[in-house]
Amino acid sequence: MRIVQKYGGTSVGSIDRIRKTADIVESELKAGNQVAVVVSAMSGETNRLIGMAHEMDPHAHAREVDAMVATGEQVSAALLAIELRRRGIKACSLNGAQAGFQTSGSHSRARISNVESPKLVERLENGEVPVVTGFQGVDAEGNITTLGRGGSDTSAVALAIAVKADVCDIYTDVDGVYTTDPRIVPEASKIDRISYEEMLEFASLGAKVLQTRSVELAMNYNMPIHLRSSFDPIQGTLVTQEDMTMEKAAITGVAYNRDEAKVTIMGIPDHPGIAANVFGPVAEAEINVDVIVQNVSAQGHTDITFTVPRGDFAATMELLKTACGKMQAKDVAGDDSVAKVSIIGVGMRSHTGVARKMFETLAREGINIQMITTSEIKVTVVIDEAHVDRAVQALHRDFGLESAG
Repeated sequence: MRIVQKYGGTSVGSIDRIRKTADIVESELKAGNQVAVVVSAMSGETNRLIGMAHEMDPHAHAREVDAMVATGEQVSAALLAIELRRRGIKACSLNGAQAGFQTSGSHSRARISNVESPKLVERLENGEVPVVTGFQGVDAEGNITTLGRGGSDTSAVALAIAVKADVCDIYTDVDGVYTTDPRIVPEASKIDRISYEEMLEFASLGAKVLQTRSVELAMNYNMPIHLRSSFDPIQGTLVTQEDMTMEKAAITGVAYNRDEAKVTIMGIPDHPGIAANVFGPVAEAEINVDVIVQNVSAQGHTDITFTVPRGDFAATMELLKTACGKMQAKDVAGDDSVAKVSIIGVGMRSHTGVARKMFETLAREGINIQMITTSEIKVTVVIDEAHVDRAVQALHRDFGLESAG
């Protein structure tokens, strides 16, 4: 069996943790498996390096920041390789370029274009453990690039696909995906198996277990991901294709995201192209828009409301206030104290009344719904942030998720 393992910052956060990580790698080798490893920087190291760069120059050149930040993963990879070699295991640390990760040239948010795998496969077949730096690669000009926050997950999945691994094990400080946040609902259950689509929804709604791009990549190439804990390496959550067993429950879990803000443009003349005029400048500013609601036109005018990440709220408001006059809109209003709460499950395709049950639950709790959006496997509502915990607890209870998993 060929396995790619990825270890996050907490799993390589100290010499002791690196030694425990080496225990897991060694146990897989003793079981007769081929193992390649992808590592993140030690916990907190990336923030430290970025802070140093910005202390030197708040507007530091992105190329140089990438070159600096990439050293964090190199330290982790080298230390793990040193420990494995000390145990008599053939191992070699490889940076992104050495491992064959080719990327676009967008510094701090590059995308993987190719992974040259023949040499990696040769190492694996010779019983060697390649310890690869996550989060990075090189562009066509040979410049070091980084993939953005959580990019090591994407590196691991891309490597697993390139070497035709049987599974990609993602080791973190949690032991899997839960039906909701256990900090809000202590009775939350660990999910043994979840579809790519469901995991993508969880990740996009702020679940920190997996990076969204890594799930998309795994889904496109049907690469199973096993989410596990490096602190207690028991069976975790398998992220894989949907199967019939996943359709027994109406929903799989409840997710939420507090990092939200709502923007409303009021009294816009209602004519073709007005939405493009609103969202064009927002897109050019690289601000992601999510939930969108447009009111029915009245007397030739309409209102458009949408959500953006809270960190982009001030920039969005400033941008649209400037554009408001050009669009002949009456006003722009905003609220940065909202949140999204969602129910997620492939079972929605075969169960009726799911949305109604959600709305009845929230109504019974006295929680007002400000916006609604749906898909085949998700219903999302925008509510006041102050009610998030109560909403999640009530939905988890009413959908009977305490015994799920």
